[in-house]
Amino acid sequence: MLVKAKKESPAFIQTSLAAAICLGLERGKFLRGAKTTCLNLLLTYNNGCAASCAYCGLNGKRALDIDKTFIRVKWPTYSLEEVLNRLENNKHPFKRMCMSMITHRQALEDTCTIISNFKNKVNMPVSALISPTVMNGRDDLYKLKAAGTDHVGIAIDAATPEIFDRYRGSGTGGPHRWDKYWQTLAEALDVFGAKKAGVHLIVGLGETEKEMVATIARANRMGAPTHLFSFYPEPGSLLASHPQPPIPQYRRVQLARYLINEDIITEDAISFSPEGQIADFGVNIEPYIFRGLAFMTSGCPGEDGMVACNRPFANERVSQPLRNYPFLPELPDIEIIRQQLDDGTSVHA
Repeated sequence: MLVKAKKESPAFIQTSLAAAICLGLERGKFLRGAKTTCLNLLLTYNNGCAASCAYCGLNGKRALDIDKTFIRVKWPTYSLEEVLNRLENNKHPFKRMCMSMITHRQALEDTCTIISNFKNKVNMPVSALISPTVMNGRDDLYKLKAAGTDHVGIAIDAATPEIFDRYRGSGTGGPHRWDKYWQTLAEALDVFGAKKAGVHLIVGLGETEKEMVATIARANRMGAPTHLFSFYPEPGSLLASHPQPPIPQYRRVQLARYLINEDIITEDAISFSPEGQIADFGVNIEPYIFRGLAFMTSGCPGEDGMVACNRPFANERVSQPLRNYPFLPELPDIEIIRQQLDDGTSVHA
């Protein structure tokens, strides 16, 4: 009987398809030359993730298959040695590496091992997308920092405790808890510093725009920027039939996130309809629409201070309207964005 060889972390890792293409490990090309500037890596284990988030391609209750999608695309598996050799011996566009945990008992130890090996070979800033459920306070965060991590991300994802519990906690039999995630965020800000621990949020899980703005503002008051995603239905997940949020809704939240994170306004400046939709931003938003920065992918920065984690086309297929621009929108893009916003949202205070 043949025994299938284990391809597990820390000796093996998964990469995003975009990163694999930029490493020359997969074939493909990018729309408008939008190569990924972040090397996204993911832990991998034969017994998978212990969580059961309703919208996630890594859901432990989904059939195990390392080639299944996660954040819309496949994540092929390679040896860490091969990835490091490619980085050392070839030109690449990467400005940062992000090591993503899954909910697994070995996650912290293996993440630290991979990051340490990476930093010994490659001179590049490193982020860790951590799973608070398997973390034990500041001591574990200091271990990540000692390994070479300079930023951490925490995927709270849901805007309210009720939605979090429904799709990540007791509603799916999952282990995650809302309070634990926010506690870990506070600890991470203590360990890494303001603006060096960020929050992932997903628009379109059933929250109102007012609820999402309140959560963005909460994180910002703590010193944490928000990295915004638009819900995408992962095939085979529990929310495979759940619709994506309308683009005007996503555009309004993107703009609110930018204005709050850049300390241009507070949430109190924004007015809402009785249904919780943004009706007015309390400031002339035309200059911020024209600059286009609000509608780019939000993520950890490179050494130049600009967003490095640009995740090209992770929220949509290239045949669909772009939701997160992986590059600075050009004038034709700005006109499309303006039309997408023009459905009752006030442009002026």
